[in-house]
Amino acid sequence: MTATLARPEIDDTALAPLESEGRLLNPLHKALTGEPGRVGFRGELALRFAPKLADEARPPELLCPQAMAIANVGEKDIPFFAGYLLSFEHLKDVAEVLGEGLSARGKYFLFCDNIDLSKKYQVPYNGATFYVLPILESTVYNEMLDLLYLEKNDLKKKDTAGKLDSVANAALKFSAKFEVISYEQGLALMGPVRNPNENRPV
Repeated sequence: MTATLARPEIDDTALAPLESEGRLLNPLHKALTGEPGRVGFRGELALRFAPKLADEARPPELLCPQAMAIANVGEKDIPFFAGYLLSFEHLKDVAEVLGEGLSARGKYFLFCDNIDLSKKYQVPYNGATFYVLPILESTVYNEMLDLLYLEKNDLKKKDTAGKLDSVANAALKFSAKFEVISYEQGLALMGPVRNPNENRPV
């Protein structure tokens, strides 16, 4: 009898299409977490690939950096996702890439560089609702801790998977209400797109 390799757990989750398309990049974590049957990802999500030249692999044209997500083995949706966007307009790209992984009950957070620092929105798109928030000279991880009232010191001793579980578990209970706007309204309200090569790194 020949031995066969076990399928990675991610293959039985809603993250499988993203993995097979090579979109889950530079992972700090891409494996099971401490919660039974849960796979977590923390890294960069490729939103748009550059055209291939012969066999040369080129870096993606568009990324959603600082991405965090979880998915449960045997389930078709992504319950939690968070990430950074240089421009609000790329919400559309995130929604299209996550595709059928989105659900009406999922909790999806996008921290955008070019929305009013005093505003927070809920944006329905593709059957899901995105919480769209400004990023205040910080990181998505720190912004999520602030939003969810999690103490950084309480999480310091946890590994990357444990920190992701703590953020995701709190995010799944998030129920705050913000101003609801359409994607088109968001496009009209957003500010200019910053040159990422200038000023602070994100």
